Amino acid sequence: MDLVTKIAGIVFKNPIWTASGTFGAGGEFQDFLNLDTIGAIVTKTVTLNAREGNPPPRVVETSSGLLNSIGLENKGIDAFQKEDYPFLKKLKTKIIISIAGEGLLAIQKCAAYFTDKNFPAAIELNLSCPNVAHGGTKYSLIAQDPRLTEEIVRTVKKETARPVIAKLTPNVTDIAEIAGAAEAGGADAVSLVNTYMGIAVDAYSMKPILGNCVGGLSGPAIKPLALKAVWDVYKKVKIPIIGIGGIMTGLDAAEFMLAGASAVEAGTANFTDPAICGKILKEFKEYLNIKNIKSASELVGKLFDK
Repeated sequence: MDLVTKIAGIVFKNPIWTASGTFGAGGEFQDFLNLDTIGAIVTKTVTLNAREGNPPPRVVETSSGLLNSIGLENKGIDAFQKEDYPFLKKLKTKIIISIAGEGLLAIQKCAAYFTDKNFPAAIELNLSCPNVAHGGTKYSLIAQDPRLTEEIVRTVKKETARPVIAKLTPNVTDIAEIAGAAEAGGADAVSLVNTYMGIAVDAYSMKPILGNCVGGLSGPAIKPLALKAVWDVYKKVKIPIIGIGGIMTGLDAAEFMLAGASAVEAGTANFTDPAICGKILKEFKEYLNIKNIKSASELVGKLFDK
């Protein structure tokens, strides 16, 4: 069967990717999984300068999910290039580097680092982390502002030779409108969804559990909502969609592709089983075989077939 996925002229060996913030830079998982077998590794988000992240506690389990308030903790782009680049460049799978910033200038400078014509495969522009404050918009998240989303995507496209994937938040009234703005700005694809905002409460202490109070909810609990978001965006834009949200099995991956995703990213699942992306890929192949589907791309948007 043909598992190849093509996005913005880049050929990925299959549509099963890892989600940013759940897989580090890949090295942490190499003892559990053959990293070269998955379609792409999306790195933990890197920012221009180092970030300490939000105060602890920063992670709490919820019903069928995980609530986190990490706050994009990372060592900054210089350390990333020195410590992670050498390992990532040796891998035979595609690498997508996630970047973010507190405003247009910071994001612009960060994107300018990635001008190599061969590496990485693409840039995932994180416009949607719910755990950081952003400047330049009246909204709490850049990806809640269609005007700024379009502007930042257009700016980043001028700064890098690599395809740009805009990662969007579900914490909006109409995610399809934001996806349309990203497309208008020149995005090569959109990835959705990032986490849903939520809180966890300790009834005994009568205080929020997370140090930042508000966190982002991920995991199986959000899958139906994420599927709806992919479905809505598929009807709006012509660029590819990468589906994210509660993907734990090969069937989950197939569902997202039927709803319109060209590829998927598994995130919280990596915390339950560090080898799970390999299992998702195996189950996805089994599904295609059972359904006698010769090419994974045949699934994309098939939910819309009359």
